[in-house]
Amino acid sequence: MTPLLAWQPEATWAWLQGSPLLGVLLTLAAYRVGRAVHHRCGRHPATQPVLVAIVLVSAVLLATGTSYGEYSRGGDLLAFLLGPATVALAVPLHRQAHHLRRLLLPLLVAIPLGVVVSVSTGFWLVTLLGGDEQLAITMAPKAATTPVSLVLSGDAGGIAALTAVLTIGVGIVSAVLGPWLMTLARVRHPHARGVAMGAVSHGIGTSRSLADDPEEGAFAGLAMGLTAFSTAVLLPVLLALFGA
Repeated sequence: MTPLLAWQPEATWAWLQGSPLLGVLLTLAAYRVGRAVHHRCGRHPATQPVLVAIVLVSAVLLATGTSYGEYSRGGDLLAFLLGPATVALAVPLHRQAHHLRRLLLPLLVAIPLGVVVSVSTGFWLVTLLGGDEQLAITMAPKAATTPVSLVLSGDAGGIAALTAVLTIGVGIVSAVLGPWLMTLARVRHPHARGVAMGAVSHGIGTSRSLADDPEEGAFAGLAMGLTAFSTAVLLPVLLALFGA
């Protein structure tokens, strides 16, 4: 075999570490494995594909000594697609528009109230446990979808990177436990379940709801969007009231 055609793993890996392809390929491969594991385990909540993907990506980065900065060159490209993916949720919502008309007013009341509770409990829980104001602000927008919470936290004086971790963590835990808790509480209507999932666990929970029931997923997408909008409007007001 000529040297030109010989495969050199070390050189290939060194090139990948300096390329955005590493983050893209690793993320997509980990999520694909996560979906396969989720399917093989009978869609068990503990095998949520996003959770499996996070564990796999973290394991690979630790095993190879790859820094987060090297990984994020490609991961940021995928993060950019969160915006178009969120807009695409309007498609299933449009298919459920006939249900939406009679529920729009209750949603416009319930979602802002939920945001007030979420922001207030997040802020004051950190404060009561001895955290400083910056950490409390970081915690406050956790219920908004990740791109929105990042911007809101940074603008308000919080730690945007930590807000992203908290937001994703809340999304994963809610997506895993939320359906079980609602079933335990005998909340079975797809509209109610969808709104709860979208308002609390944003994109991760919405993807779970879409997989479980298209009607539930449509309302989860609506709740996610309304929660993000309401958080953007109400967060500065609430922080001003809290003296932050």
